[in-house]
Amino acid sequence: MERIPRHVGIVMDGNGRWAAKRGLPRLAGHNAGMKALKEIVKRASVLGVEHLTVYAFSTENWKRGKEEVSGIFKLLILYIDRELDELHRNNVKVNILGEYRELPDNALASLEKSLATTAGNTGMQFNIALNYGSRAEIVRAVRAIAGELAGGALDMDGICEQAVSERLYTGGIPDPELIIRTSGEKRLSNFLLWQGAYSELVFSDVYWPDFTPDELEKSIEEYQGRARRFGGR
Repeated sequence: MERIPRHVGIVMDGNGRWAAKRGLPRLAGHNAGMKALKEIVKRASVLGVEHLTVYAFSTENWKRGKEEVSGIFKLLILYIDRELDELHRNNVKVNILGEYRELPDNALASLEKSLATTAGNTGMQFNIALNYGSRAEIVRAVRAIAGELAGGALDMDGICEQAVSERLYTGGIPDPELIIRTSGEKRLSNFLLWQGAYSELVFSDVYWPDFTPDELEKSIEEYQGRARRFGGR
């Protein structure tokens, strides 16, 4: 495959509906989604994707039932415990986007272990968006700029698109060329709104647990067939 996007973002949607379709509890869907994620990370790395960003838990997901939220964090811990060694062997660097320090202590400990273990890796950067919301991210960047203005570290002429971009969680990471959303829904749901201004969007009807590496390649092939003009002709 040629013209592989450097940065791919994925809204992993449809775990609950996948489970409901099979008469299973929602957490069974999240568990199946975790298994799908493992294969997608592997294939993305093999294809040469430099940055893979997945929407794992949004700031709005706290509205879900306590049992489901608790179960999601337990699965997150399980995923890291199972996959960290392989991620490290494959030179994958783990990065977290969002206010992840607000997560439960046991989840936080697993996340910090993954960050420390893979900090020196130079392969694909695997960005996990946790307790993440793009609007909150932009507000956070604006507050940082306002603080620097008040302190004299920045003047009005220094406020530009680059200044905002550098203060986002993705500072230093190229904007995603491709954003994929599974399950047939056609919206971004507060995911990488600033960064995705010119991203190519691919909406797959496949529920996330059934989103295979081959489905990933289909999405990349669709991206490759598009002409990116960035407002030009």
